[in-house]
Amino acid sequence: MTKNKKLLEEIASGRIESLLSMARTRTLQNSAGDDLSRRYVGMAQNIISHYKIPAGRRMRREVCASCSTVLIAGVNCSVRLASQYGYVSYRCACGKERHVMYRSHGPKLLEQQV
Repeated sequence: MTKNKKLLEEIASGRIESLLSMARTRTLQNSAGDDLSRRYVGMAQNIISHYKIPAGRRMRREVCASCSTVLIAGVNCSVRLASQYGYVSYRCACGKERHVMYRSHGPKLLEQQV
């Protein structure tokens, strides 16, 4: 039973990757919001929920949580660096903002170490 589950997870993860790459190319072709690329992302999210696979880091970082579009810097999102706080801010065209930490400690810990 576990062999079948692992095989299903491998097939599902391959399909998720292909759907995300198709959504990315579609978004690059049409810089405005595209319904087909959102459909690809929705299908990938349905596969994740059906097979109970954890969403990968790529899916969490590259897809907007509110409008389900693939985030591509300079095309449909803006990227800002908050170096004082140690995170990168991705702002989608819909207005949703996501922060991704790149430094494990904040400015207060740096001051204490010096």
